[in-house]
Amino acid sequence: MNQAQEELPVVVIGAGPVGLAAAAHLAERGITFQVLEAGDTVGAAIRQWGHVRLFSPWRYDIDAAARALLEPTGWTAPDEDASPTGAELVEQYLVPLAATPQIAKHIRLRHQVTAISRVGVDRVRSRSREFAPFLVRVETEGVTTDLHARAVIDASGTWGTPNVLGASGLPAHGEAEAAAFIDHALPDVLGPARATYAGKHTLVVGAGHSAANTLLVLADLAEQEPGTRISWAIRTGSAARSYGGGEADALPARGALGTRVKKLVEQGQIELINQFSAQAIRVLSNGNVEVESTDARGAKKVVTVDRIVAATGFRPDHSITSELRLDLDPILGSTRALAPLIDPNEHSCGTVPPHGVDELAHPEPNFYAIGMKSYGRAPTFLLATGYEQARSVVAALDGDWDAARDLRLELPETGVCNTTLPGDEGEAGGCGSSCGTPEPVSIGLATGISGGLPARPLAIVEADGGSSCCS
Repeated sequence: MNQAQEELPVVVIGAGPVGLAAAAHLAERGITFQVLEAGDTVGAAIRQWGHVRLFSPWRYDIDAAARALLEPTGWTAPDEDASPTGAELVEQYLVPLAATPQIAKHIRLRHQVTAISRVGVDRVRSRSREFAPFLVRVETEGVTTDLHARAVIDASGTWGTPNVLGASGLPAHGEAEAAAFIDHALPDVLGPARATYAGKHTLVVGAGHSAANTLLVLADLAEQEPGTRISWAIRTGSAARSYGGGEADALPARGALGTRVKKLVEQGQIELINQFSAQAIRVLSNGNVEVESTDARGAKKVVTVDRIVAATGFRPDHSITSELRLDLDPILGSTRALAPLIDPNEHSCGTVPPHGVDELAHPEPNFYAIGMKSYGRAPTFLLATGYEQARSVVAALDGDWDAARDLRLELPETGVCNTTLPGDEGEAGGCGSSCGTPEPVSIGLATGISGGLPARPLAIVEADGGSSCCS
């Protein structure tokens, strides 16, 4: 990196928890930076699931460098044993952090990054590539501008790119035509969306925590609104993974989530439909929708409902980096070095080993994706993991390689997901997929959000300005 580049800022994309953690570490090291956030506020994506309570308590949800910036301002740290809702995470942590003088002047809201390249250098050209600054193309209020940067940290998450309902990773036949009947992860069933689901028959598709979250709030709604029915479709022959680790989970709220879903299935309040792979959706003349599953042998199952919740996870959007040299794992869409460490067939949220700049590096020097986006389609991401990524990457950008490679991370075990469970047919699922449980919870259960992406090979909240945050 030449002197001219060193005088340029580091651009951080996304003002969610991990993006702002990166900003805090950059500020701590005196590195010039800008945070570009597409939304109107910090934590814009998280506000969309603000009614959901995180699984992990505050002790896992606050980055160390961010805490160091907040404490001198008179900020009062929340109870470390309490688990915040998404809204509380934003208002009690992200908003005060963004308001600190070290960060506030560097945040640019309503700045949508549309492309990243190198100044005067496309993806093909190699000569002098490392000396060319990054070119970050930004659209704000209808105006397109180009910013130059010495490095780019993409913490934009995956919230804006949900997976389709179709089981093959492609839209089901008729899915686009039935879009008005389909919601994606975490509708606020007991809040603004209540009238949409009350007294209706809803099909929830997905085997992860976002599916479990929606099933639980629909069950609460069914107790209050006669005629509310719930069906739950999963691809595997058993829901054992979705039920999770129960009392073996180091985060009790996360373990209790699956336990309650299992009880509702056993009591008949939730109809479980296993070995269901959505292939076609048809809008009927009476206003209902018909979802058809066809397996490899041609056997069909058909479910007719009023609404569908596609809790099938999210995927990263790499389109803005098409002119950069990225080395992506062909299955997960993470870096190749990171993929085996987060493989959902082998790891749960609590068994992912510490990793940092070396595992996040691409052939494109000084470009890093961190947070939920770094995991591609793996559902094993936790906020604490993202904070360690931010610390390691910023240390490397500062030339402090000893600190960058001194990786330390303690994660709470899930009690499930790193082995095949009895009755499971070998598909990795359930271990992380998204989220938690909204407020209010009628039985006093304070569960929350976890990961939020699909398990391989199926087609999650981002913790970073554009996805959901796994915590």
